[in-house]
Amino acid sequence: MSATALASGVLHLQPALAVQGLTAGRIPGLSSPDGDGWLTYVRPEGKSGGHGVGWSEIPRYSFKVPKGWEESPVSIADLGGTEIDLRFSNKDQGSLAVVVAPLLRFIDVGFNADVRIEEIGPPEKLISGFAPELFGSPLSDDDVMGQTIAKKKNLTYYRWELKPHRLVAATAYKNRMFLIAIQANGRQWRKAESDLRHVQESFDIVQA
Repeated sequence: MSATALASGVLHLQPALAVQGLTAGRIPGLSSPDGDGWLTYVRPEGKSGGHGVGWSEIPRYSFKVPKGWEESPVSIADLGGTEIDLRFSNKDQGSLAVVVAPLLRFIDVGFNADVRIEEIGPPEKLISGFAPELFGSPLSDDDVMGQTIAKKKNLTYYRWELKPHRLVAATAYKNRMFLIAIQANGRQWRKAESDLRHVQESFDIVQA
């Protein structure tokens, strides 16, 4: 299966009932606000998704959101399929979705593999493969306004800015790929651009 076989319409899904594997319903993962008013989401240890029987436990990830962002229900019945692990939104600032995809979609790896994103491909290859499913259309030549490669501890993170008002960050850890996709309309972008960039940059894997 190709990389484009990931979550169809990740940021265009309608609310649905939450379905989790190990624990029924959504499990709150947000911290209290820090001194600057930011809340940290850490994927709860007791949470499971619809990632199939036999998959190893999903490594935890984290990101920060401003006060007022709320988690939206996710169901395996959504058009995006089982790879959508989380959605958040704020009507005044935008929306985000987190995709957790098995690396077997991209490369042949074992059950307990520990792969890094550099082994999957360069930034250009990955964003081209994900864009149609994340945003509903393929990328044109001038859609990528910028891309960077960042290091956090021993992990590499690819980050992109795409037209119009879209931010994406991705990394790989163990046998999964993790991706956060952020989207805003023009009004939301004017109001919250700096906050949305901070959300993108805060995306991280909680390593054991």
